[in-house]
Amino acid sequence: MIAAAQRLEEVKEYYFSAKLREVRQMVADGKKVINMGIGSPDLPPSQTVLEAISSSFTDAKAHEYQSYQGLPELREAIAGFYSNHFGVSLNPANEILPLMGSKEGIMHISMAFLNEGDKVLIPNPGYPTYTSATKLVGGVPVFYNLSDTNNWEPDFEALEASDLSGVKIMWVNYPHMPTGAKGNKAMFEKLIAFAKKHDILLVNDNPYSFVLNTEQLSVFQVEGAKDVALELNSLSKTFNMAGWRVGMVSGSAAHIDAVLKVKSNMDSGMFYGIQKGAIAALNSSDEWFTNLNEIYARRRNLIFKLADLLGCTYDANTAGLFVWAKLPGGIANAEAYVDSILYDKHIFLTPGTVFGSAGEGYVRFSLCAPEEVIEEAIKRF
Repeated sequence: MIAAAQRLEEVKEYYFSAKLREVRQMVADGKKVINMGIGSPDLPPSQTVLEAISSSFTDAKAHEYQSYQGLPELREAIAGFYSNHFGVSLNPANEILPLMGSKEGIMHISMAFLNEGDKVLIPNPGYPTYTSATKLVGGVPVFYNLSDTNNWEPDFEALEASDLSGVKIMWVNYPHMPTGAKGNKAMFEKLIAFAKKHDILLVNDNPYSFVLNTEQLSVFQVEGAKDVALELNSLSKTFNMAGWRVGMVSGSAAHIDAVLKVKSNMDSGMFYGIQKGAIAALNSSDEWFTNLNEIYARRRNLIFKLADLLGCTYDANTAGLFVWAKLPGGIANAEAYVDSILYDKHIFLTPGTVFGSAGEGYVRFSLCAPEEVIEEAIKRF
């Protein structure tokens, strides 16, 4: 076998890639596994969105290569979405770049701004892709701990006391995954001031603003944020379009141009029909969000019951598609505990350690399962 690149020695296969393969094998062996581990919406997009994509197939340019910057009307829809819901003004001509999911944006941003050896501030717990993308481009992850005692927000005193030499990027993610902490504008103001003081590119990953959350926050609500910040967003969770792979990155024209230089060498544009569906989604009425959150609220109440049965504790005032729960005392290994439930009860949860060392002692429940399935999980205990 030809030797793999040395950079692969720094990363492992994504946890869910390996674990879901095991779960699929259990299902193939006849086990009735309930998957409450991954945040893949099980509900469909709206009928309006489905009609938009299906009616686009006969458009004259539907099957051609598309612009690397996306359809102008898609960028205008994103700008309108940010204006209507966040009160933020973005120039659709040069401050917005559609992406094939925000996950690719994490890699594109890392490639656009990091040189080998540059340091990156990464939340612990946090989304594992921040770490793997950093390592794949030769960057150095520097973890900053979040804790429930500080509502899972950055400890700025600890950050200021740390060695910040060589730090180029800082990743933040509010509403926070996996904990569901909502964040606030005052926190973003501190983050922007911190980034300006230390000449750091701040990137807010923001796909959970509309799930069980009534106050939509954007880093760009802070004056002067575009000088030092980018923001990722996604249609995956908000509009049940996870498999469609539609996201966006926003920021100053100069920052977006740097990301575009990478992206334009990595793909040949997003499928026309998906862009049309995305436009329809971004123009959804408030009724869409209300109906979606009513479903998730009912599911979350059932998850709370399941967590109670396991003796877990949790914050009921969080946002996003998950319930982050602290395991009862005496359980020292979250991954072993999750495996015991998988093999004994055939229920798949996510151990908190997937998101970093600060996740030890926690598990994450996904709300992406119908109520009757969650009720079945409760019965198994």
